[in-house]
Amino acid sequence: MSYTPGLQVKASTRYRIQRALPISGKVLVSHGQTVTAEQVVARTEQPGDVIPLNLANALSIGAGDVAAAMLKQVGETVHKGDELARSKGIFGFFRQSYPAPADGTVESVSQVTGQVILRGPPSPVQVNAFVAGEIVEVLPNEGVTVETTAAFIQGIFGVGGERHGTLKVVTVRPEDDLTPDAIRPEHRGAVVVGGRRILGETVAKARELGVNALIAGGIDDQDLKAILGYDLGVAITGSEHIGLTIIITEGFGEIAMAARTFALLRSLDGLTASVNGATQIRAGVLRPEIVVPLPNVANAASQPAAERVAAGILEIGSHVRLIRDPYFGELGKVTALPVEPMVLASGSKARVLEVQCQSGQRVMVPRANVEIVVE
Repeated sequence: MSYTPGLQVKASTRYRIQRALPISGKVLVSHGQTVTAEQVVARTEQPGDVIPLNLANALSIGAGDVAAAMLKQVGETVHKGDELARSKGIFGFFRQSYPAPADGTVESVSQVTGQVILRGPPSPVQVNAFVAGEIVEVLPNEGVTVETTAAFIQGIFGVGGERHGTLKVVTVRPEDDLTPDAIRPEHRGAVVVGGRRILGETVAKARELGVNALIAGGIDDQDLKAILGYDLGVAITGSEHIGLTIIITEGFGEIAMAARTFALLRSLDGLTASVNGATQIRAGVLRPEIVVPLPNVANAASQPAAERVAAGILEIGSHVRLIRDPYFGELGKVTALPVEPMVLASGSKARVLEVQCQSGQRVMVPRANVEIVVE
């Protein structure tokens, strides 16, 4: 037997998240400040693209003459179409002009190669707090750490990035599918929770009405392929541009949401939720998250440690979820627990188990590739 952890479901816990810029910038909040989920906490500018221009060739002049031909000097801003350089021509005639091909700043002029480097306009980059809470740490020129007391739920799989909205549970039971008729105009901007399967038609209607996120127990892999427009394969999700975030709490197919998870979400109906669909499929180390800050909770430090759904002793008969490719999201029952390690297809050795999947397939997988599912 062995101990296998699973997805975390916390009714109330101290939740911390670090929000950092990709490059040095300016932090806009201070230690101890209360922030909202959408509030920008740090901002910077990403340097623009480099645009190399071979002016020596373009103006038919020597590399050493480019500097003298420049009408804009290093550090000056230019706009597309502005006259950037002009050759002297012959006795003042046959001069050639070179217009700037894009907006930018003259970064350098080489008298060796005759090349001019134009740097495109910088792109603004900013990060928000993600959750409503308190700034408990400031990283100068980098970002902050936000802390809040919140309900915290991990999903098994998700697509789409960070979103916020009012949590609305629209099914009565965890066994009820999330169908299109459950999505209504008043759900614009909301995080909508169903019970069992998210239908492809539901996603289409949710996008049309401006729903921010959908959460349910399962989804059909063919529906997911149609939503994305491609077969996901093995990847890190979270950067998909599909108009909303989707989080699956149990697996692929018609799988009802765990009763405990559904009950917790129902108790949070009407509160503001922050969600992130980012998932690391191959390693299983990055889970989609649902975070719901709890109002009127004074001391986050006193909150209980993580509770786990799907945790316990792995034995024959245990209900499990496969969490690695090629069987990611499959549910089944343990039918054998060989004692001796086996050689895997990769050539490495590992302790394995046999699973009878709900799909009917019987597979042998490493024990690290499963998590126990509470019935």
